[in-house]
Amino acid sequence: MRRLNRKKTLNLMKELDAFPKVPESYLETSASGGTVSLIAFTTIAFLTIMEFMVYRDTWMKYEYEVDKDFTSKLRINIDITVAMRCQYVGADVLDLAETMVSSADGLIYEPVIFDLSPQQKEWQRMLQLIQSRLQEEHSLQDVIFKSAFKGASTALPPREDNSLQSPDACRIHGHLYVNKVAGNFHITVGKAIPHPRGHAHLAALVSHESYNFSHRIDHLSFGELIPGIINPLDGTEKIASDHNQMFQYFITVVPTKLHTYKISAETHQFSVTERERVINHAAGSHGVSGIFMKYDISSLMVTVTEEHMPFWQFLVRLCGIIGGIFSTTGILHGFGRFVAEVIFCRFRLGSYRSTSVPLPDGHTSNHVPLITDNSTH
Repeated sequence: MRRLNRKKTLNLMKELDAFPKVPESYLETSASGGTVSLIAFTTIAFLTIMEFMVYRDTWMKYEYEVDKDFTSKLRINIDITVAMRCQYVGADVLDLAETMVSSADGLIYEPVIFDLSPQQKEWQRMLQLIQSRLQEEHSLQDVIFKSAFKGASTALPPREDNSLQSPDACRIHGHLYVNKVAGNFHITVGKAIPHPRGHAHLAALVSHESYNFSHRIDHLSFGELIPGIINPLDGTEKIASDHNQMFQYFITVVPTKLHTYKISAETHQFSVTERERVINHAAGSHGVSGIFMKYDISSLMVTVTEEHMPFWQFLVRLCGIIGGIFSTTGILHGFGRFVAEVIFCRFRLGSYRSTSVPLPDGHTSNHVPLITDNSTH
């Protein structure tokens, strides 16, 4: 009884077979079919490898929403070297809420040599090269996001030469916490002194001949400090052509949430516009000599998420590749055989074309004369 049921089930499955098998005795192989099959298998293997590489790769997805966080503090990470002695310069932040943040709250003034050592110059050259590539190809920013924490540190390496030259510059580095409103971080002559109407700098005791706001920005970022992330102003160097010169940077800060398979952090991206001019009151160019970074906070927040192709999608694409190649090569092979048969048939018909044979009564016969054994004698 079980055997009978199994036989019925097997017959039912045979009737439902949507892929009928052709007996091998009905199959005909050819050299052209083998060549097309070889090309098809090679193409399938190549596209399968490429598809697997795409499956292994990831991409960054960008989403935008309104930033509703107005109460938290914004962290500014600073590493700037100014070509003046530390006792001559002062740095602080003044925002639109008229809140002054003194540099003593988190910045360190370190006497250094402004000229870089050979190793430091090579580091700066490579950083500037990366910045130029980032400006030309914005998609490289995704690679930097995915390689965060894996890349080398973006900080200026220490000097490898023990120079006996006395320090002629001041490195201002550290971090400050400010309100999430527009503000102005500046470095100018003299230490800052707060007063009820704002703040002032003690610049009266510094001679104009000692003004030199040539500077190098080794690092400037907003938010959480993430090693491996290169910011737009990292590696920037400006040389002043005049003692009374103003350097301005207009910065737009965009809050960013970064979620990759390696890290999850809240940081900030920013774009910058640069401007510099010589202070000349007689010519109508007013202002104060120094370095001014005016930043504004965007109301939009960007969420950057690293995504990966699902496995089911990879299988669907793979099946599409295999089926599409087989179908396409089959159609092309059939069309090629059809064209070849048409051409060969014309040549064959031309070789057996009828000839005219004259008859004794003056008529002609279009039939091909038969060749017999008697005709050869």
